[in-house]
Amino acid sequence: MKHDTIRATFTVHGLVCGLLASLSALIFTSCTTTSTGSGAGNLPSSALNHPAVQARNAQIAQEPPGTYFIGRRWWTDGTRFWGYLRKPGQPWSEAKLVIMNESITKQPDRMPEEGAAQVHGFDHNYEYRIWGSYTGVTVYDPNSNFRIPEFRLSKYELINKNPGFVFWPGEQYSPRRLPPKHPPLF
Repeated sequence: MKHDTIRATFTVHGLVCGLLASLSALIFTSCTTTSTGSGAGNLPSSALNHPAVQARNAQIAQEPPGTYFIGRRWWTDGTRFWGYLRKPGQPWSEAKLVIMNESITKQPDRMPEEGAAQVHGFDHNYEYRIWGSYTGVTVYDPNSNFRIPEFRLSKYELINKNPGFVFWPGEQYSPRRLPPKHPPLF
C-alpha cells in the first residue's frame, strides 16, 4: 500500500512537471530574440564600433546633465516592459530595459483598450525625456521571461518621433521579437 501511494505521488508530480514544461514551451515560442551577439542579450561588438554609433555617442556625450532620463520606447507584442532608459550623456548600449510604474502618471502610450484612435505601442521607437526614479523593485514579465527593473514615472515629454536606430544602424525590428539588448534569459 505504501509503495502504491509513493508511485501515485511520483506519477502526479511527473504529470505536473510535464504540463508546466509544455506550457512554458508554448509561451516562450511566441517571442524570439534578435540578438546577433555572442550571447543572449549581448549587442554585437562590431555594431558598437560602427562609425554612426560612435558619432551618435559623441553627440549624446554633449547632453546637459540633469535629474531626467532619456527613454526610447520598445514595444514587443504581449510583453509588459516599456522600453529603454539611459542617463543623459550615457550611450544606448548602457541603457536599461524597464517596466513603468504608473502610480503617479500614465506612460506615454496609455490609451483606452477599445475604440482608441491610436493603438497600444503606436509610439515604438519614440524618444522621450523622462522624469522619475527606479523603485528598487525587479518585476517579472512572464511573456518575455525577464526580470526587469521598475521605474516610477512622474513626468515625460516627447523629444522625437523618428530618432533613428537605438543600438546600431540597420537593426531589425519586429513586434514579435524580443529586443536585441535584454536581461539574461532564465
